Order: sequence, then structure tokens, then C-alpha cells
Amino acid sequence: MKIAFRADASLSVGSGHVMRCLTLADVLLSHGAVTSFLCRKVPGHLGELIRTRGHALIWLPETGADAEDSAAALTPAAPWDWLVVDHYGLGADWERAQRGLASRILAIDDIADRAHDCDLLLDQNLQDAGRYDALLPKDCRPLLGPRFALLRPQFAAARGPARGGRVCRILIFFGGVDAGGETLKALAALELLARGDLAVDVVIGQSNPHHAAIAQACGSLPGAVLHRQVEDMAARMSAADLFLGAAGASSWERCCLGLPALVLATADNQIDQSTALAQAGAQAYLGSAATVTAERLARALAGLIDLPDILIHMARQGAALVDGRGASRVAHRLLAGAIEIRRAQPGDRANVYSWRNHPETRRYSLDSAEIDWQTHSDWFARVLADPERELLIAEEAGRPIGVLRYDIAAGRALVSIYLRPGLGGRGLGVRLLLAGEAWLCRERGDVQALEARIRSDNTASMAAFQAAGFASRHALLSKELYDRH
Repeated sequence: MKIAFRADASLSVGSGHVMRCLTLADVLLSHGAVTSFLCRKVPGHLGELIRTRGHALIWLPETGADAEDSAAALTPAAPWDWLVVDHYGLGADWERAQRGLASRILAIDDIADRAHDCDLLLDQNLQDAGRYDALLPKDCRPLLGPRFALLRPQFAAARGPARGGRVCRILIFFGGVDAGGETLKALAALELLARGDLAVDVVIGQSNPHHAAIAQACGSLPGAVLHRQVEDMAARMSAADLFLGAAGASSWERCCLGLPALVLATADNQIDQSTALAQAGAQAYLGSAATVTAERLARALAGLIDLPDILIHMARQGAALVDGRGASRVAHRLLAGAIEIRRAQPGDRANVYSWRNHPETRRYSLDSAEIDWQTHSDWFARVLADPERELLIAEEAGRPIGVLRYDIAAGRALVSIYLRPGLGGRGLGVRLLLAGEAWLCRERGDVQALEARIRSDNTASMAAFQAAGFASRHALLSKELYDRH
């Protein structure tokens, strides 16, 4: 599967758009996708990082008509399976201009200020879902909320027990660029606070224009250590007791790790989200950075450090919002995009019989016995007639690739899945499960939860279900009793 990304990093827009696209691209690359980035080569770009992570990079001219420039860059490798666009300056007109070059388009947005012509819309923010109602085509599926936050896998891996509320170490981070110099303001506030017992980690990006001044300020502040362009932000956040920084994409990272936060909005598009997170109890929000002085920041820090119960509450609220698996959820929806799901028809009876009885399928079935034709025919007719059972055929490029069955009761569906013989080992199981989930969301709104029963020796199936977001909650143990007489 070929997937292209259109995103920019610069001194003016920061690095957030490219970084979250990189997170998604890394997951897709690990599943065998071919990934390419289209970026303008402007000061503050992250081209070297993109290449280092294993993705192709196509430079666009520094200036020009974006729709035409992007189309020219995409054309040589067209058609693309997906085009992902994460850019506040691009909307429906740009997306429409690329339609002939990509089969599907994912738009990443978080300000809802323009119309889109896309198949998926991702907004990971904690805001009113209805704000996109008039901005999306009727067949677009929105992926909304922090459960889709694009976080690198180390954040989910670093989740640990709840924090105790005591502040010994503070982490300062105002984004990869911080053109406004808010890191310097935070350091000035800590100097006013005059707490020599606090350890302070200061993280800045490679493109931060105030690097020299920040290094000097850290050198004069006891306990402060400067880190430039780090790759272990999860470890930095795990070690900290309080986050001080911008209300940007890092909000979801520190929520995932249950890190209490005192934040400023460094851009207008952060204000609504900052307010929503504060109302959810996941952070303390002081307002727009332009209105907050070092003195006010110092007072807020002093007050928050003395309120351990509030810090504990923030940690719990944040961790409940974000589990760190959003990038996998989004990636699997892209990977499942080429699979079409339809209800089984009487004409499918013979194929389903042949696939079900194949030794490859029976090897890991809960019931591995071969089924005779009449038993199968009777079962097939009952399933098609039962409104509480859905028997589905999955197809790719017009060819059947597998079978899904959902047995539904009280809002829960028990999942059964198998691939057409000969298609194992290609990662199709995860895509099939996610395509079926999307079908259920469209056709069976009464289903609220999915369950599966898998043999303990079926490691491939277990891995596919886990990759599709299923979690193991119970273990079923069994033992055969033999006649001892």
C-alpha cells in the first residue's frame, strides 16, 4: 500500500504537523506500507528527520500554488492508496484537486475552520464533534477525540501507576520551535520561584532560534538541564512530576502518562482545546502566552506545587482520556481501506463451505471437525435468516479474501473470522477485523462491544486481534478427563 503525506514544518508553523504525521507513517511503515512525504524546503523543515525514520521525501518549491505543486509531485507514483494532508492552509479545493491521484484522502484537522473533501477526517482534540457537521461530505467518516491521538508507541509502553502529587522535577517544553521565546519566560519564572530543591529538564527542538539564550539561562538556574532535539520524550515525561509548556500536541503525550500540567496557549488554535482539557480536569490553563508574565507564571507554579490533591486528580483525568494507541487505530483504518465488506448471499454457500472445511482453516478452529454439506447448508440458511447474526464476505479488488461472522446479543457481538485458504501470513487478519468494525459502525449501531474466543495455540490470530485493538480480559482453561477404569 502506497501512502503519501502532505505536511510542513517551519519556524512559523512549528513542527507539530510533521511530527504527528511521522508517528502515523512509522506505524504504517512497520506494517509494510510505502510512505512518502511532500514538504516545502523552508527554514525549520524536518527533512533529515523524515529520511532518518525511513520515509521517502519529495521537496516542493519554497513557494507556489500548492494544489498544482502537490499534484505534480504525486503524479509519477500515482495512483496512491491514501493521501494524508495535515495543513491548516489546505482544504476541500486542494483535496479535490488530488482526487485522481489518490484512491482515498485522510485530512488531519483540529480547528474546524474550513470544508474538506476527504474520506476520513481525524481530529484528536477534546471538543464538540458537531462542529464538523457542515464541513464534511456525507460519506466521510470522522475519527474524533483523544482515543485517536497520534502518539509514538513508547508513550503507551511508558504508562505506569498513578503519581503521588509531590513535585520534585519539572519538565519544560514549548514545542520544537518556540519562536515566541516562552521557554525563556518559564526559566525566568523558575528563577523567581527560587526553589533550589527542584530539578528542571528543559527540552527544545533543533530549530529553536533562542538556543544560545536558553543554554545561558539554564546554566545559571540550579538544577536545570537543557536537552536539544530529544528522542526519549516519554522517558522525560515519566521522570517528571509536573509539565510546564505549550498547549500543543504534547498535551496528549503527557495525558497518556498521567503527567499534571500547567500550560499556556502559544497559538490561537490551542485556546479552545486548552480550555476543554482544563474543564475536564486534566490540566491547569493560564491563557494565551502573550498575556502571561513570568511573575504570574511563578505564582501559578507556587500555588500548584502546594496542591498535591489537585495534581493527583489531573494525572488521573489525563490518563483516562488517552491510552496511547491512537496511531495504531488510525493506521489500521487506512490499511483496511481497500477491503470491501458485504453481507453473504445464497450464492456464497459453496465457497464458504469449501473455505471452512479446508485443513488450513480447521487447524485453529474452536471446532476443528469437518462439516458435511447438508449440515452446512442448513446452518447457512439459518444464519442468513437470523437478524441477530451477520455473516459477511470481505473482498479486495473484487476477489473474496475472507469471512466474518458476528453473533449479536444485548449490544455485544462475538466475532468469528477466517481467511480464504492460501492468504495467511500477509497481515490481512487485522485489516479484515477493522474493515468489519467499520461495517458494523455503519450498519449495526446497536453493537457497542466486540468479543472473540481464540485457541491458545493460535498465536497469529491472537496477534491480529490485539493489533486490531482487542484486549485479553479472561483466560479459559480446559482439561480432558479420561476413563480410568
